Amino acid sequence: MHKKKLTLSPAWVFQTDDGDWFEPVLFRLLDSIRETGKLTDAARAANVSYRHAWNLLNRGTDVFGMPLVHMQKGHGTQLTPLGEKLLWAEQRVKARLGPQIDSMASEFNDQIQQILAGTHRVLRLHASHGYAVALLPEFSDTVEINLQYRNPEEALSALNRGDCDIASFHFPTQPALAERVLEHYRHHLSRHEFRLIRFVTRREGLMMRSGLSPEVASFEDLVTTQARFIGRDRYSGTRLLFNLLLEQAGFSEDAINRMPQQELTHTAVAAFVASGMADVGFGVEAAAHQFNLDFVEVVSEHYLLLCRKDRLDDPNLQHLLGLMRSTAFVDRIHQVPGYDPDHPGEVITFEQLIAEDG
Repeated sequence: MHKKKLTLSPAWVFQTDDGDWFEPVLFRLLDSIRETGKLTDAARAANVSYRHAWNLLNRGTDVFGMPLVHMQKGHGTQLTPLGEKLLWAEQRVKARLGPQIDSMASEFNDQIQQILAGTHRVLRLHASHGYAVALLPEFSDTVEINLQYRNPEEALSALNRGDCDIASFHFPTQPALAERVLEHYRHHLSRHEFRLIRFVTRREGLMMRSGLSPEVASFEDLVTTQARFIGRDRYSGTRLLFNLLLEQAGFSEDAINRMPQQELTHTAVAAFVASGMADVGFGVEAAAHQFNLDFVEVVSEHYLLLCRKDRLDDPNLQHLLGLMRSTAFVDRIHQVPGYDPDHPGEVITFEQLIAEDG
C-alpha cells in the first residue's frame, strides 16, 4: 500500500482593511510565552528569532489596537487578556474543526490512493470522535483504515446502507443505562444481525478549571450552583448519556444552566471550559487531561465497534481484529488518560456484554 498521504491543517491569516497581515506562527509564540514567561525562550520554542518575535507581537498590537503581551522587568513576559483570548480562540477552532478536517483528509487520501495504487485494501470506519479510535489508522500497515467521524445516528445509518464496513457504538457499563441507550438506537440495530467488537472502556464525567468556586462535584451541585454548562450537540451519544444520567439523578434537562452554544467533540467542550467561556462541561477524562482541567468521574462506558455478522470473515476486518489485539496497540491504549483496553478484538453480542456487566 502506498504511504503517500497528505495532512490537512487549518491556518489563520489576520488581515486588515489596508492589507496588513501576520502569519499563524504568532499562535505558537503566544503559547510558548504562556508556558515559559520569557520572550527569549518563547521565540526559541516557536523557531523564530527574537527580533522576528518582537515584530510579530508589534504587528499584532497594530492589527488589534491593543498589546498582546505585557513585559515587566524582573517579572518576564505575560499574555494580556487579549493575548489569552486570542490564543484560546485558536485552540477552540482546532478542537472544534479537527475531527471534520481529519475526516476530509481521510476521504482525500483515499481518492489519492485509488489513483496511485488502483484497487487497494480499505476498511471504512465511521465513528464517534474518540482518543482511542483515532489511533487505529496509525497502527494499520497492510490495510488502509478510512476513518470518518460521524455521530451515532449517521454511523449506524451508513452501516445499514453499506456505506461503511464498521461503525462505532458506545454505551454505559451500567446495564440499566445500557438498555436505555440500546432502546434509543433500536430502529438502527434491528435491520441486520450485528456483532460487537470489544475495544476500550473510557471514563466520562464533569470537567472544570481548577479552583472553580463554588465547586461542582455532582449533578446536584451543577443544578444548585447554576454553573455555566457547555454541552455536546443533540445528536451525539454523549449528549444522550448525559441526559439519561441527569434524569437518573432526578433532574430535567432544563434544570441546568446550559449555554446555547453546542460543541461537536469532547476536545471542543474541554477547550471551551479551559478558555473561561463556561464553568463546567461533560466529557471524557482524556479531554480534561489535555486542557489541564479537574475531572470528576460520573460513569464508565464501553466504546465498541459494530459490524454485520456476515462480514466477520472479511480479510480487512480480520486484519483489524489482529491489530486491536496486538501488544503494541494495547500498550498505546494504556497511555491514553481515562481509557483502558476492554478485551480488544473480541467478538461478542449485546446480550453477552450486558449480562457480563450485570
